[in-house]
Amino acid sequence: MNSKAYRLVILSLYVAMALILSYIESLIPLPLPIPGAKIGLPNIITLVSLLTLGWPLTLLVVIARIFLAGFLFGGGFSIVYSLGGGLLSLLVMSLLLHFFKDKISIILISVFGAITHNLGQVIVAAIVVQTTSLLLYFLFLMLLAIPTGLFIGITARELMRLLGKTTIFAKLNLPQKK
Repeated sequence: MNSKAYRLVILSLYVAMALILSYIESLIPLPLPIPGAKIGLPNIITLVSLLTLGWPLTLLVVIARIFLAGFLFGGGFSIVYSLGGGLLSLLVMSLLLHFFKDKISIILISVFGAITHNLGQVIVAAIVVQTTSLLLYFLFLMLLAIPTGLFIGITARELMRLLGKTTIFAKLNLPQKK
């Protein structure tokens, strides 16, 4: 299989896994009464994709997952809010990886991703309802973003560790560990 076809297969697997995690997440009720709050399970795949495929292909994973999940499990507004959060989060995580790859951990990158995802969604909501008072809501979401970002980051780190031991991702230049 040539490299382009191999990357397409991996890209498709990432979209499918992120979509499955979106569905699973839609079934999990959070005990907190914060509307729109989620764990962010699909971001595990976003982080792994960012580390293995880079930001341009991860952008495709994020956009495909948001549109597919929105059409299947949400609605038009969920797509708009998710795009705002997902794209801002991806931008920040990509920049952090580019400039500080060896200086900060994937866990910290995940926390920043969770915080900026919430910020992006609140900014979109403030634009839609034309009020800045929603930005105070961001403070509540940020309190939830820190533990969920830690969880997602730890999970992505462990998944990368396990993937590094396989040969299936060797063509993507993952570090092989024994």
